[in-house]
Amino acid sequence: MARPRTPLLSRERIVTAALRLIDDEGLEALSTRRLAAELSVSGPSLYNHFATKDELLDAVVDSVIGEVDLSMFESQDTPWPRALRDWARSYRAALAAHPNIVPVLAQGPGRRPNALRLADAVFGHLVGAGWPRGQATRIGALMRYFVTGSALASFAAGFPADAEVYDAADYPHLGEAHRLAGHRGAVDEGAFETGLEALLDGLALRFERLAVPSP
Repeated sequence: MARPRTPLLSRERIVTAALRLIDDEGLEALSTRRLAAELSVSGPSLYNHFATKDELLDAVVDSVIGEVDLSMFESQDTPWPRALRDWARSYRAALAAHPNIVPVLAQGPGRRPNALRLADAVFGHLVGAGWPRGQATRIGALMRYFVTGSALASFAAGFPADAEVYDAADYPHLGEAHRLAGHRGAVDEGAFETGLEALLDGLALRFERLAVPSP
């Protein structure tokens, strides 16, 4: 029997091709016709694996979430600040590798298995560490807002590199702003780390107050 010219179609192969297309050209590039062409298959064959484009997009988003390390939550012996710090860094790294998918991912976990496992791991670790369930929920939301927001766009890249834009008469404090884009990595990474440490410091103070009985 002759071997097929192309690998057999599978959900994993479709998701991988869809993510590559989104990474390269953006969300708007994803269509059944385009994806089928990338995979050298007919469009209808994709529907044997995904009933709708939204179902496919959910699988793509969940594959990105699957790249996030959750091992720090496996042992309750890991202090919750360290677990949150390590997780936030891994989460941001996954989103930074696939920035075009972030707007969809920011909508919430929905029915995505990896996303629900992530939420379960964070919540469970915080409650196990002594946080009240309501506050653990809010902390999980806070961390997700912070990480996804940091991955939506580059702060530094948003400033034009043209020094003439920043007329001192109009913007007396932005005389060096044209240099920001040239230091995008350092500025954006530094901002993320500063914000992360500030959040964790604030949460640590709140956690200490939980142990102090009200007068």
